[in-house]
Amino acid sequence: MMTPQLHEAVRAAQDHKALDLNVLDLDGICSFTSYFLICSGTSSRHTQAICDAIREKLEKSGARPTHVEGYSQAEWILLDYLEFVVHIFSEHARHFYDLERLWKNAPRLTIGEG
Repeated sequence: MMTPQLHEAVRAAQDHKALDLNVLDLDGICSFTSYFLICSGTSSRHTQAICDAIREKLEKSGARPTHVEGYSQAEWILLDYLEFVVHIFSEHARHFYDLERLWKNAPRLTIGEG
């Protein structure tokens, strides 16, 4: 079951037309977080816009990422909110790193439409 903040992050990504959203439930199988939100953008501007939307949405509820990485290159942007980590990829980088394969034993949570 998604936390309220993770749900808000998913909604923000959906509202900005993120592609191929997946939420992996890593609770009990990962030492540093409980969930991954993985999605893709169509360009560096698009991945940055998705990132900005998620940050703005969560900051309204007082949540700020503890770490942000990759924003300027925008091939793989990482937002660490401790309980969950957001990965926003270019399509090429997503296929290259293939986090879904690396964490193939993690259950996928169902994501409803916006």
